[in-house]
Amino acid sequence: MNQSVYSRQPRSTIPNVIFALLIANGLVFALQQANAEFMFINFALWPATDPRSPFMPWQLLTYGFLHGNMTHILFNMFGLWMFGRDIEQVMGSQRFLIYFLVCVVGAGIVQLIVAGMQGGLYPTVGASGGVFGILLAYGLTFPNRIVVPLFPPIPMRAITFVIIYGLLELYLGVSGGAPGIANFAHLGGMFFGFLLIRHWRRGRRRR
Repeated sequence: MNQSVYSRQPRSTIPNVIFALLIANGLVFALQQANAEFMFINFALWPATDPRSPFMPWQLLTYGFLHGNMTHILFNMFGLWMFGRDIEQVMGSQRFLIYFLVCVVGAGIVQLIVAGMQGGLYPTVGASGGVFGILLAYGLTFPNRIVVPLFPPIPMRAITFVIIYGLLELYLGVSGGAPGIANFAHLGGMFFGFLLIRHWRRGRRRR
């Protein structure tokens, strides 16, 4: 991706939006510990087609700030910080926030479609859709940068890492090899992020 699509800001260890998102997710997780049932019923993403479901439209956004357990939130926040800090510097804070939220909502839309086809009454939570969207942006912006993922700990180009992770999510989603994980929502975050990046690039070219 041509980096000139985005504005540049001075480099920071934790840019403003990422810092705010880390704090917001931490506060929401604390509220979950105080009243998990209330938070999950009202703010997790529930299937929209089941008449028993407590689905409400705002859940397409709020589900991305809830997490299932400490490991879940730590992995998501680590990914947000690890890949998002450079992307926020390149995009600028306002555009980065828009991008992240679009990926969260897009992942939620895909999850609603999948849940409607599969049936069942269960909630979806987690910032993973937004994090996977950021991962896509990172791979497109810095394709030749070397990263060392936690699993497997093998150095590889960023774009290779993104492709492998995307294919793995697709395989797990189709095969059902990772029950309890919204693999198609992760792909939805990447897909909506890709569409938004293309939209911004075309707007830049027209100007």
